[in-house]
Amino acid sequence: MSSHTASTKLGLIGKLLLDGEMTCETGLHIGAGKGSLDLGGADNPVVKDAFGRPYVPGSSLRGRIRSLLEQAGGLVSPADLVFLSRRRGQEVRIHQSDEPGDEIGLLFGRNPGRMDRVSGDSFESSAASPARLTAYDAPLDLDSISTQMRENLDDELTEVKSESAIDRITAQSNARTLERVPAGARFKVRFVIDILCAEDRELVAAFVQGLRLLEDDALGGGGSRGSGRVSFSNWKLTWRGKGFYAAGDTEQVLVDSAASTAGLHAAVREAGFAEKLA
Repeated sequence: MSSHTASTKLGLIGKLLLDGEMTCETGLHIGAGKGSLDLGGADNPVVKDAFGRPYVPGSSLRGRIRSLLEQAGGLVSPADLVFLSRRRGQEVRIHQSDEPGDEIGLLFGRNPGRMDRVSGDSFESSAASPARLTAYDAPLDLDSISTQMRENLDDELTEVKSESAIDRITAQSNARTLERVPAGARFKVRFVIDILCAEDRELVAAFVQGLRLLEDDALGGGGSRGSGRVSFSNWKLTWRGKGFYAAGDTEQVLVDSAASTAGLHAAVREAGFAEKLA
């Protein structure tokens, strides 16, 4: 839990920018939500931008990191979860509380209103917290798709993985195809953490913990079947205080080219790092 209290006053102190690279260690599938209309195309295409290039939506990064932090904090029991969506077959359950020091609510924001618990009575949330974390869409680094890779891909930038589900009674095979961004592809990621009070500085290490959890988990679909293993590298942390926006003050590079997320984690947990966010 954070040291925030109900009386903590908020006002912009500055913004911490985290820029880095995300590398696909295995094929990555983040679905577009519709089947391909091309003859012979994959049943489950990946999401692409207006130029036909795969990208990783910021919502996918943000949502997966939130889920992993909730698990790490022991916040996934039915009594801790509320329904974000109750549409049959598409239920979404997330952690929500009114605790002033709840790091999940502080990082990802929370809205007041009536909410249905997964287990127990509904409750009327009175807490409203602005989200400190912004996760931007991550564009593909086209240079990471080498000429040799392109020669072996099913499409210019993606591969098609064939899978088969086997009926346990009849042994009948149900084939399906999954479009993936290939292993070795890199995406440029950017996260921004708003520091709205001195206590918010504690949230930086919590967020980086989520990045480390993601590296040993999976992003996107098919994670339990081998897809979605990613790693982060080449981190750069830039601090832009309130004066940067109000008076054109110079930004400060706090971490330059951290080779790994473990190195980044060590840097933000060093004594004196929080004092730099002022």
